[in-house]
Amino acid sequence: MKNIYFYDTSIGHIGIAEEAGHIKEFFFEKDLSRQNLMAQGRYTLLETAVLKEASVQLEEYLAGRRKIFTLPLAPEGTPFMREIWQWLAGIPYGQTRSYGHIAAASGKPKASRAVGMANNRNPIPVFIPCHRVIGSNGKLTGYRGGLEIKQKLLELEKHYADI
Repeated sequence: MKNIYFYDTSIGHIGIAEEAGHIKEFFFEKDLSRQNLMAQGRYTLLETAVLKEASVQLEEYLAGRRKIFTLPLAPEGTPFMREIWQWLAGIPYGQTRSYGHIAAASGKPKASRAVGMANNRNPIPVFIPCHRVIGSNGKLTGYRGGLEIKQKLLELEKHYADI
């Protein structure tokens, strides 16, 4: 069973879940309103040390004082998804990449749609920065937290990138 705890942040009410000392899931407010996570019976409401540290690092990031997360992450997905999430984690703070760029960099230049699906299924957004992926035309594309939050995160990073 996973432990989950909820926090109020500048990007809204969020939930973070961990299991065996590893961050497994991140929920935006819109995720929380769609489903009653506690009723699913998969979570225990408990703020563990790793969840507390995740909330501290998230607040530091949102305040522009942290550029790299140092959390034990263990997202669940297919081998391809996990490979793409590794590429996402390597996008530097304050920079963006296109789906096509990530596909080409991963050695699968024709897999930009599959990269998009892996990006969409990222269970730990923000900590694995899928918000840094944009369309090839430079426009913002879908984001589980909503385009408003994606834009806010990108603007925050742009503002603090050189500080």
